[in-house]
Amino acid sequence: MHPDEIAELNAKRICHECIGEEYLSNEVAATGVAAKCDYCDQTAATWTLEQLAERIETAFDHHYTRTADQPDSWQERMMADRESRYVWFREGQPTVEAFQEAAEIEPEVAEDVQAILDDKYACYDPFDMDGETEFSAECHYEEKGATDEAWQEDWRNFEQSIQKEARFFSRSAAAHLTEVFGHIDSLKTINNQPLVVDAGLQFALNHLYRARVFQSEDPLLKALCRPDQELGPPPARLATAGRMNAQGISVFYGATSIQSAIAEVRPPVGSRVAVARFNILRPLRLLDLTALEDAHDTGSIFDLSLKDRLEWVAFLRSVGKRMTRAVMPDDQALDYLATQAIADFLATENEPALDGIIFQSAQAKEGRNVVLFHKASKVEAMPIPEGAKISAASGFHSEDGYEIDYSVFEEVTKAVVDDAPVLRPRLDDLLPFEPTYFQILEPRENTLRVDPDSVEVHFVEWVQVHCTSFPVSRHRYDHAPGRDF
Repeated sequence: MHPDEIAELNAKRICHECIGEEYLSNEVAATGVAAKCDYCDQTAATWTLEQLAERIETAFDHHYTRTADQPDSWQERMMADRESRYVWFREGQPTVEAFQEAAEIEPEVAEDVQAILDDKYACYDPFDMDGETEFSAECHYEEKGATDEAWQEDWRNFEQSIQKEARFFSRSAAAHLTEVFGHIDSLKTINNQPLVVDAGLQFALNHLYRARVFQSEDPLLKALCRPDQELGPPPARLATAGRMNAQGISVFYGATSIQSAIAEVRPPVGSRVAVARFNILRPLRLLDLTALEDAHDTGSIFDLSLKDRLEWVAFLRSVGKRMTRAVMPDDQALDYLATQAIADFLATENEPALDGIIFQSAQAKEGRNVVLFHKASKVEAMPIPEGAKISAASGFHSEDGYEIDYSVFEEVTKAVVDDAPVLRPRLDDLLPFEPTYFQILEPRENTLRVDPDSVEVHFVEWVQVHCTSFPVSRHRYDHAPGRDF
């Protein structure tokens, strides 16, 4: 096309009323210049056609791909097969139709935009006049999915940095995690479910189960006496490193079902597992990694931020599996470093502030685990009267032998006031209350309350392992001496 004709097309004006796509129309209305529209003859907010062509070019670069103009080798074989009824046709829409549908513009406008872009990408090499160029009329386009390759590469660099370079005070790691998890509460799943869920007394998730495995009776009976202390999270000095916590950082690992809680402690056959229900006392906000696979975002292809958002969401769909993949015991020291750093970041630095993470159990196929960060893992002390002596028994002897009957006994000291027996008050009820040194150092709210009536002891009699089997083929062949292969 002659340069003067292209200049004339570029200078044409189009008003927001002639653009049906809502986002693009609103942007023209907000930023356009009042002028006469060359397509409807009305005076309104307008862009030049050159501006519109640039925005359509960017949108197609971000969200569309040009389809192949020739069949591939497999399709050629199908076409050559006499018994096949396969007919090849080019995927996608022709350029003008694709422009018209994407921007919701009239055919005349789409043809003018196509002419502008076709001229921009036209090949003027006399030795290459037959090659199809971008946005020529013969091209076909179809929408492409978002790619998360850049995010995946950044994540690999983050893991390498944490494992091999700067484990503490890594600005690059903090910046990366801010990009990944910052404002994650603004996203929802394809079914309109939140990625950050509420937990607490007034919500569906209002309790968790926690299990502990025992291989001898005395520690088990001790735990039954004080499940708030013995079945809750360990003190910092005894906290071992886990998937979501470094050594010395005490957190609460729980599960949404008894079966999942038992599976997570990996009890050996012959052991005993004590399980208790812990009620959640106050509102918590938890990142649900199990919902990340269905993370969803949408918007106008003419929104310049959409491409980055879609790539972010595409990456988030893989984050849950990355953080909860099975790790062999020999690899835990290194492989857990990344998830430990993530948990620390979410607990202390992220916006929105989070109290824990919901994630898929690696031991139970349908199970869900919950880790409550240190700030949200404090268990309320049971209301034990002062001076009470607590003991537990696993059963009793009868005529039929030993009967298993786990029981806890509280022997309470009574005081006599005006000849009426009364229980001594709990320390928590005494006023004025003077906080202890430990409580001053750790001013955390009570988050969990154990339900003593929920405590159960499970005997592990056998364990079922689900496997995927693969056959091993064996081959024998003759080898002639002195012959090299």
